[in-house]
Amino acid sequence: MENGAAQPVIVAIDGPSGTGKSSTSKAVAAQLGLSYLDTGAQYRAITWWMVTNGIDIEDPTAIAAVAGKAEIVSGTDPADPTITVDGTDVAGPIRTQEVTSKVSAVSAVPEVRARITELQRSIAASAERGIVVEGRDIGTTVLPDADLKIFLTASPEARAARRSGELKGADVNATREALVKRDAADSSRKTSPLAKAGDAVEVDTTELTLTQVIECVVTLVEEKRAGK
Repeated sequence: MENGAAQPVIVAIDGPSGTGKSSTSKAVAAQLGLSYLDTGAQYRAITWWMVTNGIDIEDPTAIAAVAGKAEIVSGTDPADPTITVDGTDVAGPIRTQEVTSKVSAVSAVPEVRARITELQRSIAASAERGIVVEGRDIGTTVLPDADLKIFLTASPEARAARRSGELKGADVNATREALVKRDAADSSRKTSPLAKAGDAVEVDTTELTLTQVIECVVTLVEEKRAGK
């Protein structure tokens, strides 16, 4: 490669909510000039569409039947990640408590996962300079051949504290219960559960500042690139 142009690098960052996954992934992508994809937002987007269209979230068959209907478009600029459903900007609506409480049920439906996984793979494949993809099953299912896989963890207490900081006026205990419940649902689902890939580097963020986590991941990516 001339001019020292780096090979495109695909980085998978998985882990439960409240580990600093999104903030870390966005910052790392921005620092290294990579694209960025928040896969959780895509599952939230399809959940929002289901809720908006009155689909019975308790009925996997009903969900499966319409899994292909919503047109989900993800903007992959880490400085300004966008998401639209059928042309509507849903960045705000997908973060509501209603969507958050239903996303695990919708995400567990195999037809939904197949649809969204295909979308994620095509986005990663078309990222010219490489991409940081964050989620829960990226290293294991979506991009098993990723150049670097990172699994972020943190204690439930630390995660709940961070999450309630993000969710204005949230009660830490209620947040912790909701997190633990969602992780249990996502870890135990049959189709591509939340799990750490065998070749992933685990980073425990409990005692680290966000800056330290970002530095750690940037270093891991740079080492990977240098060794290619």
